[in-house]
Amino acid sequence: MMKSTWRTTMMVFMLPIAVMPMSLSAQKSQKHQKTQNVQKAGAPNIIFILTDDLGYGDLGVFFQNQRKQKGALPYQLTPNLDQMAASGAKFSNQYSNAPVCAPSRASFMTGMNQGNASVRDNQFDKQIENNHTIANMLKTSGYATAAIGKWGLQGETKDEPNWPAHPSKRGFDQFFGYMRHADGHEHYPFEGLYRGKKEVYDNYTNVAAGLSKSYTTDLWTAYAKKWIVDHEQGKQAKQPFFMFLAYDAPHAVLELPTQAYPTGGGLKGGLQWTGESGAMINTASGEIDSYVHPDYANATYDDDQDVNTPEKPWPDTYKRYATANRRIDDAIGDIMQLLKDMNIAENTLVVFTSDNGPSIESYLPKGYVANSPEFFGSYGPFDGIKRDVWEGGLRMPTLVSWPSKIKAGKTIALPGMLSDWMATFAAAANIPAPARLDGVSLLPVLTGKGKQEQGQVYVEYTEGGNTPDFKDFEASRRGRKRNQMQMIRIGDLVGVRYSIKSAADDFEIYDVVKDPKERTNLGGNPAYRSLQEKMKAKVLQGRKVDAEAPRPYDAALIPAVNPAGKLSPGISWRFFKGDFPWVVTEKGRTAQQKGKTTELNPGEIPKNAGMVLYEAWFKAAEDGEYSFSMETNGKAYVRLHEAELLDADFGYSADKEMITSVKLKAGYHPVKIYVTQEQGKVMSLRLKQKKAGANWQILSGKNLYTVK
Repeated sequence: MMKSTWRTTMMVFMLPIAVMPMSLSAQKSQKHQKTQNVQKAGAPNIIFILTDDLGYGDLGVFFQNQRKQKGALPYQLTPNLDQMAASGAKFSNQYSNAPVCAPSRASFMTGMNQGNASVRDNQFDKQIENNHTIANMLKTSGYATAAIGKWGLQGETKDEPNWPAHPSKRGFDQFFGYMRHADGHEHYPFEGLYRGKKEVYDNYTNVAAGLSKSYTTDLWTAYAKKWIVDHEQGKQAKQPFFMFLAYDAPHAVLELPTQAYPTGGGLKGGLQWTGESGAMINTASGEIDSYVHPDYANATYDDDQDVNTPEKPWPDTYKRYATANRRIDDAIGDIMQLLKDMNIAENTLVVFTSDNGPSIESYLPKGYVANSPEFFGSYGPFDGIKRDVWEGGLRMPTLVSWPSKIKAGKTIALPGMLSDWMATFAAAANIPAPARLDGVSLLPVLTGKGKQEQGQVYVEYTEGGNTPDFKDFEASRRGRKRNQMQMIRIGDLVGVRYSIKSAADDFEIYDVVKDPKERTNLGGNPAYRSLQEKMKAKVLQGRKVDAEAPRPYDAALIPAVNPAGKLSPGISWRFFKGDFPWVVTEKGRTAQQKGKTTELNPGEIPKNAGMVLYEAWFKAAEDGEYSFSMETNGKAYVRLHEAELLDADFGYSADKEMITSVKLKAGYHPVKIYVTQEQGKVMSLRLKQKKAGANWQILSGKNLYTVK
């Protein structure tokens, strides 16, 4: 268990670092040089496209094409997304970080999994923490940044539109879209056809009054195209850009566009931004909520699976769902054509995915049949939907395009999460990733170059509903109560817990490669007993307690680890040279020097600017609660096992004491201490620990251990 407080304290020990001073003008010159390096190194443009409640099974290339081949089953067509897969890569084992949108999107934006994230469960509109984000990381490194579409992480306040976590306060130069989570439940903001009028913000200005007949999928697409064109034709054309394009479809309300998708695509065709109030985009005319794609308008299906009876027309609800998804597909084709027209397609990294599994929600009025993912098998070959931690609630339809770097038609089976993309984008742009990130770079597996690090797939979530009683689902989970849930994947094996009562509860264990529907529970098999215990330990070792998202295992003692080898007093260290803007991760980096010390003494460490990573084992003498304290006049970050312990990096005020408490089992616990050495500054770091009821002790080589 971890909890954090701040207070001022006296100095305990110092790590003096002798470095040469640097003038303010020289520092500014270096910052400028960093930006220039990003530009000259050919850093890619990055577009991350996130849909809302689109299931793994909703795309042709993942599942719908299989349904089409079977004949009588209803199916959807996604030709542009299928082409994106054929010319790029598809991830067959990519997961969302949570089975609902707010925590899932927050984990993507910060690179933190749900064990360490600050937005968890159903915390819609909670402000995303003021820390490293994909946007401010890339912006600091010379990128232009834009967020378009649904946000929902702004923080609730009466002082609107001055939200505490407005996108512009989290690294975006430009925001255009829905600020509030619930606004995304209506796709005509001006008319508010089914859910009432909504507000659309251009940075801090509500511009919804000029958006009559603007269907949001079209609106976000047209604005995204306009922004790209303006950027490429403007003074900042040599500057790489990052765009977060977050559609609010196909979520829930299932409204239809006004008309067919405009012909052509790209610079001159497809959707276009007119800038005229009342006709802001070139589809803002005709009748709202009226257009059904012709492929679905007269579609029929074999409702009773009997070839001797007539087929029935699709219910209107599903014509709407399929049309909404086809509109997204058309939009992707339009944007990809624009990249070609602007001659930037080869060096633009485009990722397409979803925030969680398909939903049963529908805000259509009476008279429409209920919306169910059963109709199209939107959950694919899995069980579970939105709000489930079964594969169907978490497995995402993820496609990646980067023509100059990714081999066409590639299928990637490596398990990964939305929280891996921040580290991936850092690697793609040759930017040092913050040490805080839980995610790992997927660049090696995408490009086939370099060693791919194995990330950790982990989800925790609570919700009071039930898994739906779908006939496609295994009988044991139909109507099953959710409550507190966890999911962890190790190799091909997934552990799942529903209605968790304590940390001692067993996981159900499934081989999701051989058994994607999770039919055969291996959890009670004696051969998997060691894996069972490993899963129970890892879900405690990789998370910190959040009082706003209580768990029944919060009070459990974090298990100790048996080190591989004999220990002796001391600390291992590695030095990574570089002028880093933040505390950086060691992942993907090569240390210039390494060694061992009996004290936290930098005398043996190079005096260049860089990052020092101290690694050691802390011995808990007995079971109980332990407090840890840190102060520094620079930047530092500490992990205990895989959990965040202390963060003195982003926004940290020098020489402020940070204190956190954790509950530990007796034994050895691995600690990583990341310290940034700044040029021209004598650095100091002060670390202490104490057992509950005891006095503080300085952490050093006398009470930390390293492998001999």
